[in-house]
Amino acid sequence: MATPLSADAFLNSLRSDGLSVAEVGDWRSHNRNSKGAWGPVHGIVIHHTATSGTANSVQICRDGYDGLPGPLCHGVIDREGGVHLVGYGRTNHAGAGDGDVLQAVIAERPLPPVDQNNTDGNSRFYGFECVNSGTGSEGWPDSQVEAMVRAAAAVCRAHGWSERSVIGHKEWQVGKPDPVGIDMGQFRARVAARLGNGPAPQPSGPPAFPGRAAFGPGRVNDSILALGQQLVRKGFGGAYKVGPSRSWGEADRANVAAFQRAQGWSGGDADGLPGPSTWSRLWS
Repeated sequence: MATPLSADAFLNSLRSDGLSVAEVGDWRSHNRNSKGAWGPVHGIVIHHTATSGTANSVQICRDGYDGLPGPLCHGVIDREGGVHLVGYGRTNHAGAGDGDVLQAVIAERPLPPVDQNNTDGNSRFYGFECVNSGTGSEGWPDSQVEAMVRAAAAVCRAHGWSERSVIGHKEWQVGKPDPVGIDMGQFRARVAARLGNGPAPQPSGPPAFPGRAAFGPGRVNDSILALGQQLVRKGFGGAYKVGPSRSWGEADRANVAAFQRAQGWSGGDADGLPGPSTWSRLWS
């Protein structure tokens, strides 16, 4: 439990952790304080926006929409890892959630299952909305997840909290799925490592699918290299003359297509461009 940070202290905590922070309009005084309490605060809730595009997402999170006035969070984290501050104080991000979860967060102990919406969360939690469609097919870029971890760790550090003060919206409110595709246990382990409270977590299972847009002509990124390396491990690296790289090429497409055909797929399902099913199968 703590008195909320001042707006300047909140901003400084984020920048001190190496984050790129944009201040949007009158964010320091843009809030819903007239509708209820702001503080004491106990933790941080991570959300996905269910929107696309940085400018569009920031605008919606700042202004809200019919039936839910803005601001809808304190900061919006875009897919490149930038943080956009849109409000400060009480914001419409957490809604009513499980009081037993709140007590677990206060005590920094394991969370119980969420099964009731009986406690105001807007007064008790900082909120970060993270740009993602929420469909489960888009994936999470490494740069964005790293910024999410850093933002959560920065606020925890400022308050002297551990990683157990960080929860997902789906762990707070019945019926919420966000952030889709993020294992919050692994996320908290990364926050703990950032805070110096534990070892860096070892990845389990496949890396998060980065989205279809990561692959194709002209694309250069770490996901292409990881894809190629896994194709080689699985015995589908025959088209490479030198080996996998971070740059997409015809050899990548040919190897992915060969792998897809080996799954019994054909036509558009074996076009050499990985989607979520190809990605999942490749690491199974």
